[in-house]
Amino acid sequence: MLEEIKALLGFTDTDRDPQLTTIMRLVQQRLCSLLGTDEVPDALAYIVTEVTVLRFNRIGSEGMSSHNVEGESITYQATDDFAAFANDIEAWKEANAGDVSRKIRFI
Repeated sequence: MLEEIKALLGFTDTDRDPQLTTIMRLVQQRLCSLLGTDEVPDALAYIVTEVTVLRFNRIGSEGMSSHNVEGESITYQATDDFAAFANDIEAWKEANAGDVSRKIRFI
């Protein structure tokens, strides 16, 4: 998956691998939380790739809603990074409702 992300971003070196790996791990954890699973299902792995690219491209612009420099204007999505995939996530959850094992933790 890391090589696919690097290809989308146009990277051929390994300089940014630790940063990309960290973003990818956090995205996987968030998606697992949304799904109620311990692992990202293969059918939804593309979401990790897409959201990792989105988050990497926003580094240095966290918290901004727009950015203007010398006539170039960038507007950032104000909603959750996973919002564009909400229908896919819900469809997967509905299709796999009986397959998801829930865990109870006693603290």
